[in-house]
Amino acid sequence: MRCLVIGGNGFIGSHVVDALIEDGHEVTVFDRFDDDPTYVGAPAAEIVGDFLNNGDVRGAVKGQDVIYHLLSTTTPATAEEDPLIDVRTNIPGSIDLFREAVDAGVGHVYYASSGGAIYGSHTEGAVSEEAVAAPVSPYAIGKLAIEQYLAYFERKHGLRSTVFRISNPYGPRQHALRRQGVIPIFLRNLADGRPLTVFGDGTMVRDYIYVTDLAAMLVTPLGRDAAHRVYNLGSGTGHSINEIIDGIHQATGIEPTLVRQQVPSTFVDRITLDVSRFHAEFGAIANPTTLLDGIVATWNEIKAQDAARRSVRAF
Repeated sequence: MRCLVIGGNGFIGSHVVDALIEDGHEVTVFDRFDDDPTYVGAPAAEIVGDFLNNGDVRGAVKGQDVIYHLLSTTTPATAEEDPLIDVRTNIPGSIDLFREAVDAGVGHVYYASSGGAIYGSHTEGAVSEEAVAAPVSPYAIGKLAIEQYLAYFERKHGLRSTVFRISNPYGPRQHALRRQGVIPIFLRNLADGRPLTVFGDGTMVRDYIYVTDLAAMLVTPLGRDAAHRVYNLGSGTGHSINEIIDGIHQATGIEPTLVRQQVPSTFVDRITLDVSRFHAEFGAIANPTTLLDGIVATWNEIKAQDAARRSVRAF
């Protein structure tokens, strides 16, 4: 299939590009390409474009069978600082993308939403797709709005679509400096000799999934008839911040210094995703990455990046 990956040079997108190429698909990557390509595979085309430029998007969409919409112009932190930013960028940009997909005759749109934020906090058990969405942050509200617009385009124009509500991905190629992803942020601070900022007592629980496991889940439904529109994607297991800190200590051998701060009012206290719908329909991925192994791999990449920078400076 001809697959357009919007945000294909990003953290999740680059791994999806690799997975699609490995499966034999013809992949076009659309991104700003502020940095060198981060994916390993060789896509059929690389389009340098602005997601908010309708002409750029129209040119990228033409001739595609499916679209993976994995791009976001915001993070939870930036959306919190400016609650209007999603209204100005992600939401209208996504609507334009869906409109262009209809006009170009695209067969299917896969959208990466946020399972870690949309449901709000749940103290009991894993949360299924049937749970009522209860976003408590501007970032989550924006994600849910885009989901609803995509559903509208399916009802109104017949644009087939699937929404993936993703937990908390982590792993190689994640940029800690972009203020999203507690594991790479903690590891980056540790490598730089800085303390780890912990909100509250460290008992907040999240569902963490290693990025290559996530990419495998994202590409599995491609070309298959899905019984549902919305799927949770995650490990299905919750881990507290304290468990993450223990895993980092075990993986690195370094005892971190902690600085505790008050929990922001828009933080979700506990969320673990029920991924049984996806597993029942598409099967579980083979040999999922354990949390400790994932932390080790992420730490090794950070150390390799630091060594490469030191080598360049020495040269």
